[in-house]
Amino acid sequence: MTKQLSLEQIIACGIAKETAAAMLPQINQWLSSLPASECWQHLTHHILKPDQPFNFHELLYQTTFASWKTGQPPAWFPTNEQIQATNIAVLMKQLEVDDYAELHAWSAAHRSEFWEMMIQRLGIRLQKPYSEIVDLSQGVESPHWLVDARLNIAESCFLADENAIAIIFQEEGGSLATLTYGELHSLTNRVANGLVNAGFVPGDAIAIAMPMTAESVAIYLGIVKAGCVVVSIADSFAAAEIAMRLHLSEAKAIFTQDYIWRCGKQLPLYSKVVDANPTKAIVLGTSVELRSSDLTWKEFLSNNEQFDAFSVHPAAHTNILFSSGTTGVPKAIPWTQTTPIKCAADGHLHQDIHPGDVVAWPTNLGWMMGPWLIYASLVNRATIALYYGTATERGFGEFIQDAHVTMLGVVPSLVSIWKTTACMQGLDWSSIKAFSSTGECSNPQDMLFLMSLAGYKPIVEYCGGTEIGGAYITSTLVQPSAPSIFTTPALGLDLVIVDEEGHPADKGEVFIVAPSIGLSTELLNKDHHQVYFANTPRASLRRHGDQIERLLNGYYCAQGRVDDTMNLGGIKVSSVEIEQIVNSVEGISEAVAIACSPPSGGPSQLVIYAVLETNVQHDKEVLKNSLQTAIRQQLNPLFKIQDLVIIDTLPRTASNKVMRRVLREHYQAVFPSYKLV
Repeated sequence: MTKQLSLEQIIACGIAKETAAAMLPQINQWLSSLPASECWQHLTHHILKPDQPFNFHELLYQTTFASWKTGQPPAWFPTNEQIQATNIAVLMKQLEVDDYAELHAWSAAHRSEFWEMMIQRLGIRLQKPYSEIVDLSQGVESPHWLVDARLNIAESCFLADENAIAIIFQEEGGSLATLTYGELHSLTNRVANGLVNAGFVPGDAIAIAMPMTAESVAIYLGIVKAGCVVVSIADSFAAAEIAMRLHLSEAKAIFTQDYIWRCGKQLPLYSKVVDANPTKAIVLGTSVELRSSDLTWKEFLSNNEQFDAFSVHPAAHTNILFSSGTTGVPKAIPWTQTTPIKCAADGHLHQDIHPGDVVAWPTNLGWMMGPWLIYASLVNRATIALYYGTATERGFGEFIQDAHVTMLGVVPSLVSIWKTTACMQGLDWSSIKAFSSTGECSNPQDMLFLMSLAGYKPIVEYCGGTEIGGAYITSTLVQPSAPSIFTTPALGLDLVIVDEEGHPADKGEVFIVAPSIGLSTELLNKDHHQVYFANTPRASLRRHGDQIERLLNGYYCAQGRVDDTMNLGGIKVSSVEIEQIVNSVEGISEAVAIACSPPSGGPSQLVIYAVLETNVQHDKEVLKNSLQTAIRQQLNPLFKIQDLVIIDTLPRTASNKVMRRVLREHYQAVFPSYKLV
C-alpha cells in the first residue's frame, strides 16, 4: 500500500498550514517512490529540522517505516564518506578486511594482535617495553597483560600538543574557560608534588569526592602520576556511604571542596565528608573552617610544575571504584594501569574520538564514566567539556552549543527530562557528530528525540560496567543507528547469550567471552571467581548479569538485569542497599525494592513494596515521603521512589528468600500504564 500523509496530519503536529502545504507534495513523493531507508535520509536532510515539533518528526518516522519488518528501524545511515572518515575504517584498511563483521570477528579471534595494534594506534607510552602482550598461562580468568613492561598511564594523557585545549569548562551562569594540555600537565604535576610533600607514598589510596571540574581532573591524574591510587566517591553520597568507601579502600586522605553549587543553591560537601571521618582532607574553597588535620588547596598545592611519573607494573592499581552487587556492601573494583587502555580504545573505535574533538558526558569521578571520560578524551588527544551546573537545565545545552561539542554522552533519564521540559529546543547542536548513551536501558522514542536535536546524528549505545573499564556491547559509526539498539559486541571481545538451561539462544542472559584488556581480575572485598566465573555455562565465559536479545538483523536489544541490582538514573544500586534503609523507617515491618521498566521501555523506575507494622495506620503519601527522605539522607538523593505499594505479605521461596521477580511481574501486570517520574 502506498504511504501518504494528509495536510491535516501535518498541521495537527503544530506545523503552520502554509508550511505544511509547501512541504506535503515532496514528502508524499518520497514516501511513495523511495525505499524506506532512502526516503528517511531525504526527509532528515531536507524536511526535518531540530526546531520543529517532535511529534512531526515521529509522524514522518513512523510513516516512513510503517512496513519495516526487522526490529527498530534505523534513524541514521552512514554515507560512504562518513564511514571512510572513521577510525574503524582506518583500522579495516590497515588489516585489509572488507566489512565491519569481518573486523569484529578478527578482533575477537586475535586478541593479542588486536590489543597490540590498539596500544600502537593510541601511542600508549611505556617506560619499559613488554616482552609479550598477554600471558594466559594461569587461564583466561587471570591474564597478565604487557608482560615485563613498566609504565604510568597518566603519561599517555599528555601526548597532544601542549597548546591544544585539554579542557573547556563553564561554571553555572559563567562564561567559557579553557586549560591547555600544557596547563593541565603543570597542574597535574603540582598535585603529584603536593602528595609527595605531604608524605604520601606510591600505593597510598587517596579519595576524591568532588564534582567533575578542571581541578578534579588534575587531581585524578596527579594521584595516578605519583603512583598512588584514586578512590572514586560520588559527591552525592551520604556521609555513611562515603565512610564505607573510605574504609573499604583504606584511604589515607580525601580531596573535596567546601560547597557544590547547583541551580543557584549552595549544597554543603566538606561538612558531609567530615561526618565520614577521613584521616585527612584537602579542601578546595575557602568558605568553611577546617579541622586541624586538614589542608586548604592552596596549602597543599606545590609550586613545582615538573614531576617524573612513577613507573609501575601494568597490574598496579590506579583507581578503586565501587559497584553494587546483590548485598548491601558495594564491590570494591580496582582498575590497573591497563584498564584505561580499554577506555581509550572504546572511545577511539566506537565513539570515534579524534584529536581536536570536544567530548562532553555529564558524570562524576565517583562513577566509571568519570575516569572513562578522562582517558577516552585525553589519550585520543581530544578536549574534555565540563559544565559545572546541572545537565537538566537549558544552560547545559547552551554550553554544548557554545563549546562546539562533537560527542555528547548521556544517561537516558536525562534525555527524558529534556524531552518533557523542551529545555533544549532552538539550540544549535550542529557540531555534534555522535551521541552516546549508557547507564540504563533507553527508550526508542526518547532516543529518536535526542537524534533530532542535532539534525539526526547517530547514538552509540554503550553498555558495560566498572569491572569492564568500558563496554562489552555497543555500536559504531560505520553501521546504521536505530534508537535504543546495540549493533555489535565491543571490538576486542565477544559475547554469548544463553537461555535458562544454559543453551545458546537469541534471548537470555549474556556472558562475556574472556579475556580482554579492561576486564577486572580481582575484587578487594569479594571472591572474584565466585562473582564472575563460578557456575557459568563454560569455563571461558564471564558473568555480567544483563539480559540481551539478539534481533533478526543481528543487532541487539537490552532487556534489563537478571539479578537484584538496578540502574536508577544511570547509577547501579542493589535492592539490599535500599531495603536496609527503608526497613528502618517507622511503620515499616518489611519492604522490598524493585526496579520496573515503563511500558514503553526506557530507564528503570524504583518501586517499593512494603508490609506495614500490625495495627499501624499510615497515609500512603506521607509514608512514601518518609521513605524518600530516608533514602535521600542515608544513601543518595538521586534515587527517586516512583511508587509505594502496600502489601499484606511478601512472596517467598521455600527457603524464605523474597521473590523480587514475582513482584516485578505483579507490578507490571497490575499497573501497565503507571505515570513516569
